[in-house]
Amino acid sequence: MTIKTQRGTIAASIAALLLLAGCASEPATPSAAPTQQAGDVVTITDAWVKAAPEGMTAGFGVLENPTGEDVTVVSVQTPAAKAGELHETVADDSGAKVMRQIDGGFTIPADGAFKLEPGGNHLMLMDLTAPLKAGQKVTFTLTFSDKSTMSFTAPVKDYSGANENYSGGEHMDMGDGGMDEGK
Repeated sequence: MTIKTQRGTIAASIAALLLLAGCASEPATPSAAPTQQAGDVVTITDAWVKAAPEGMTAGFGVLENPTGEDVTVVSVQTPAAKAGELHETVADDSGAKVMRQIDGGFTIPADGAFKLEPGGNHLMLMDLTAPLKAGQKVTFTLTFSDKSTMSFTAPVKDYSGANENYSGGEHMDMGDGGMDEGK
């Protein structure tokens, strides 16, 4: 066999293999994009915590959800308190504002925001582990219904206002720099 014939045979063999390989394989299908977890996409802006010498206080800010689906926060934890709860403020039978733990968590609407504010929905810090003074920072971890989490840090600020009652009947004075149970 001459070199020219060998080259032709090799080229024909390679072409045949490529043709067979192309026929045997299925076209590549794009893989579905992984669903993003809430903890990877939700953000918080204007986060802050009310200064308090002891007892209880609250965290505030605006939770933002850039996804096309509602997202639900189901719990909160912080090393600044022995317990963290998601609270809402509602009017009781007498019309007085009372704070209570919210059933089912906070739902952040699709492509929307959920406001945490004094006199409204908030992150409740119960049984503080140490006094919280203006200028300090508090770290929070939120857990979502999809089991994902997000952590953020919020500055502690002095705040005067929003007198409310806890659903157990205790008065929560948020106007003196701390949350006094008023027992």
